[in-house]
Amino acid sequence: MRKLILILSISLIVIGEDIFAQQDSIWTLEKCIEHALNNNIQVRKSELSNQQYMIYSEQAKAQRFPSAFASINQNFNWSKSTATGESGLTGSNGSNYSVNSGVTIFNASRLTTLIKQADLSIDGGKYSLETTKESISLSILDAYLQILYAEEQVHNSEKQIESTASELNLAEERLALQAISQSDYAQVKSQLASEKLTLANSQSQLVIAKVTLEQLMELPVSDNFNITHPDLTESLNQNRVPDVKSVYETALAIKPQIKNAAINKEIASLDEKVAKAGLFPTLSASAGISSGFSSLNNDSYFGQINSGIYPSAGFSLSIPIYQKKQVKTSIALAKIGYQNAELSEFDTKNTLRKSIEQACVDVKSAQIKYEASKENYSATLEAEVLSDEKFKQGVINSVDYLVSKTNLIVAESELLQSKYNLIVSYKILDFYMGIPLSL
Repeated sequence: MRKLILILSISLIVIGEDIFAQQDSIWTLEKCIEHALNNNIQVRKSELSNQQYMIYSEQAKAQRFPSAFASINQNFNWSKSTATGESGLTGSNGSNYSVNSGVTIFNASRLTTLIKQADLSIDGGKYSLETTKESISLSILDAYLQILYAEEQVHNSEKQIESTASELNLAEERLALQAISQSDYAQVKSQLASEKLTLANSQSQLVIAKVTLEQLMELPVSDNFNITHPDLTESLNQNRVPDVKSVYETALAIKPQIKNAAINKEIASLDEKVAKAGLFPTLSASAGISSGFSSLNNDSYFGQINSGIYPSAGFSLSIPIYQKKQVKTSIALAKIGYQNAELSEFDTKNTLRKSIEQACVDVKSAQIKYEASKENYSATLEAEVLSDEKFKQGVINSVDYLVSKTNLIVAESELLQSKYNLIVSYKILDFYMGIPLSL
């Protein structure tokens, strides 16, 4: 027992060290997605469901083979004996042994249809698993980009604080020389405090973004979790003009949810065939062999067994005559089920089309907004540089300077948002076109 506890303790230590070693490493997007897919509960449950489908398929195929079973019966009997004129019970015992087998010869292809349905369920399970994996991969991509976005926000806030702190030192010197009023100095000081609060909020958002990604990856939250910082300049404005029809046709051919919906419709169509099989006779064959022993027989036990062997064989035909509308009800329900599967397939395609339409619109609008934000930032930066120089020379007061600085902060924030909106829109469009998610 002590050895077992020691082994378990060592195993837990090794596993724990492996987890924290993974957290200390630098995570790429691909590595994050791979880890999430290997550890996500929904993915693992889908994989277990697929194993069940395989077992059901094997069971369905086994129904084609003959069944075989053996039985052994031991009987004890008592009866009153009047032959000797004495009252009382006389006992006897007997044994029966039998081996029987049966096989279905004809059942209107019901077994064949059930086997086909089971095989289709395996394929459908695979596509369902792929759909789950794609959904998780998109969530990982979004969380990963949220961290990059938050990190840039923190970096921008730190730069703003550094700039404003320098201006505050200058304002303090000018206040000592009575070149500016106490009010001007207080406004610059207030601006610095406001930017420090913005930095704190940005740092908080960064922590939340990291926690979100770690939880999606099924990792314990750690302060040592870090991701790589890919060069995203190549992902910026590519001036794409996506064609909805082309993207939609590509997605129809490759997306697992579309294939899964088609398979579910095919399975539903086979339900009607299975139900209609109940209208036809079922032909079965059976064979068996039996023997027995009775204590009332004077022959020996093995003598009775050897001489009492009785083989048997036969056919049975079950003809449905009146089934209380059970078969008709099953057929009617199967038809409704098929119509429902058709609607589900249409809804899946319709949802995909709408998503692609939205993705194409997002790409176009994101490109326009990014260019506008970039132009606005350049103009605002130029104006801020001039205001900064004028403030240092004492040409403008702190109010005008802070207005210019606030405009720059807003323009920089809008540019950052438009940048990541553009990257996300490109990645989602690539996703529908079957391009692997990467940065």
